[in-house]
Amino acid sequence: MPLKLSLRPGEKFVVNGAVMQNGDRRAALSLKNRASILREKDIMLPEDAQSPARRIYFPVMLLYLGEGVVEDVYAEFAARLAEFMGAVRDPEILTECVGVSRDVMMGEYYRALMRCRKLIVYETEKLDAHVDPGLSARGRAG
Repeated sequence: MPLKLSLRPGEKFVVNGAVMQNGDRRAALSLKNRASILREKDIMLPEDAQSPARRIYFPVMLLYLGEGVVEDVYAEFAARLAEFMGAVRDPEILTECVGVSRDVMMGEYYRALMRCRKLIVYETEKLDAHVDPGLSARGRAG
């Protein structure tokens, strides 16, 4: 079944590692075969991997896009996932972590990325709950 993408004007996306950008009008693309594709909202830059859950997402994204030396990227993923799982006590999130690991081992990288998004949401909610509401976002980072 083909994948249909509706792109906003100027929206960036990656297909098999190639960064592309839509023109100045809405566009619809139909991919007829299997390809590694990420929309702009799902692309993470190295400098954005600044939290434990994001440091899990980033190497999974690299594996999905076929970037880097697989063994090195996988080792980074495994180390970051182990660290995260060692710090988390929520059974539901630990189950998601196991799912991420299983998906990565099976080569289901896109599915693993979607599970990682749940980890990022969980982490964000927990961090926001433990931050003084009077602090600005800038104050939290420093």
